[in-house]
Amino acid sequence: MTQEEFEKLVSEGIDSIDERFLAMLKNLEIVIEDDPTPSQIQKLRLRGAFLFGLYEGIPLTKRESYGQVLPDKITIFKNQIEKFYSNPEDIKKAVKNTVWHEIAHHFGMDEKQVRQAEKNRK
Repeated sequence: MTQEEFEKLVSEGIDSIDERFLAMLKNLEIVIEDDPTPSQIQKLRLRGAFLFGLYEGIPLTKRESYGQVLPDKITIFKNQIEKFYSNPEDIKKAVKNTVWHEIAHHFGMDEKQVRQAEKNRK
């Protein structure tokens, strides 16, 4: 899949988020990288696992005296998703779900809460 095609999937994933939640996104950047960096892998203690996306920042629920800081960052990892899924429809679904998952972290949900919310979405 080309970079442009993948970027379109990420944009579609963002567009699929309910408008009321999109309006509440604050100081957030969503980027695409091929793979996680060695420091990201080490920080998360990943060993052979696939990492589709990563939220790095201060969740909205933990922001108190918050100002003059770099944007929070959601990274979607193109190669990780494409290595795990080969079917274009599966890739599209994985990107959409990953965008949703990482935005949920931006709103303050921990991994357990996000997983439960994902079950409720289905």
